[in-house]
Amino acid sequence: MDRIRLIGGNELNGDIAISGAKNAALPLMIASLLTDEPLILQNVPRLADVKQLERILENHGVDIAVHGRRRGEHDMVGQRMTFLAADIVDTTAPYELVSKMRASFWVIGPLLARCHEARVSLPGGCAIGTRPVDLFLFGLKALGAEIDIDEGYVVAKAPKGGLVGTTITFPKVSVGATHTILMAATLARGTTVIENAAQEPEITNVAECLVAMGAKITGIGTRTLTIEGVERLHGATVDVIPDRIETGTFAIATAMTGGNVLLRGARPEHLQAALDILARTGAQLTVEPEGLRVQRHGDAIAPVDVETDPFPGFPTDLQAQFMALMTMSSGTSRIRETIFENRYMHVAELVRFGADIAVDGQVATIRGKTQLKGAQVMATDLRASVSLVIAGLAAKGETVVNRIYHLDRGFEGLEDKLSRCGAQIERVAG
Repeated sequence: MDRIRLIGGNELNGDIAISGAKNAALPLMIASLLTDEPLILQNVPRLADVKQLERILENHGVDIAVHGRRRGEHDMVGQRMTFLAADIVDTTAPYELVSKMRASFWVIGPLLARCHEARVSLPGGCAIGTRPVDLFLFGLKALGAEIDIDEGYVVAKAPKGGLVGTTITFPKVSVGATHTILMAATLARGTTVIENAAQEPEITNVAECLVAMGAKITGIGTRTLTIEGVERLHGATVDVIPDRIETGTFAIATAMTGGNVLLRGARPEHLQAALDILARTGAQLTVEPEGLRVQRHGDAIAPVDVETDPFPGFPTDLQAQFMALMTMSSGTSRIRETIFENRYMHVAELVRFGADIAVDGQVATIRGKTQLKGAQVMATDLRASVSLVIAGLAAKGETVVNRIYHLDRGFEGLEDKLSRCGAQIERVAG
């Protein structure tokens, strides 16, 4: 099994091209199931999760083509891909495919909308909590679907004539449920109103894609989405937005190591809360025409308290990375995790660097140290694993991060991007 080896202590200096957002690319790929015409996606990241979803879509009968690079294109530009679901040959998403990635469960919405039936395995993914699918099923039932659970599969059937629009008020904010119900509602009869919808930029990206395909959606970017159902959707060409979590990760890495890095293509407005917090730690952030510049030159890292929240708050997907930064702050900081109940698995690994972290329920207290020491550590989930890389970049001596398949799920070319900026980092084949 591959691992990452790094020697800490180097500042980061240079440019990093921000890849397309995994959390937008996956639902955009799934949206291809809603039409029999080609959906062309630009800036798709090269990730294990994207490959896994390709397998799931191909199982449903989707033809997928990856287009070659255009002349003059940077080698870090994302893929241009065409998805054509001319004929859905199978409405079952089997356990062996869905169990590896939670987002694959979202196919249930488009399949039900277009084919009026679906049989989808209950999902897998990162081990960061239960993350039940109750809200998904609540929304689909509200649209008129009959739902049964049979031997680990959700078996869903639409009423005769298809799903029927209604008002759905989510009891809590869910990105996955919002994506799924939004896609399903585009082909429902009548009008659907989703209240307490997620507002993440990835939701906006998908909603605007659906509009480009002929859907009628208002309230995009707000807590209330109104969808007027249409009979069919057509093809479209859509850009995947830059990955705000990757942007935040590299910004934190630069703040941790010191240096000067331009995050090319970054959209600061997609993670303003996180950037505001990062600025309070002492990092200098400057918006430029090409993206976001992050600098820290020898100043101490100031301790800052953080609480995770749904967008536009501080993202849970940056919590582990920020904790790594706080391990070398000049004082004591506290992090409150409000989204997932089991998202402190990285704490034990950060402690291996010599970090001083105590967890009490949802709150982690970090007492900063002037120096971390390199260590053998193990990745536990996607976002946590990159926090270990960030700690290793600043730690004295050698760090080896094991089980990096988690990293490959969500970070494109991580070692390459960091080494171009002066990090001493390499992948070691296992």
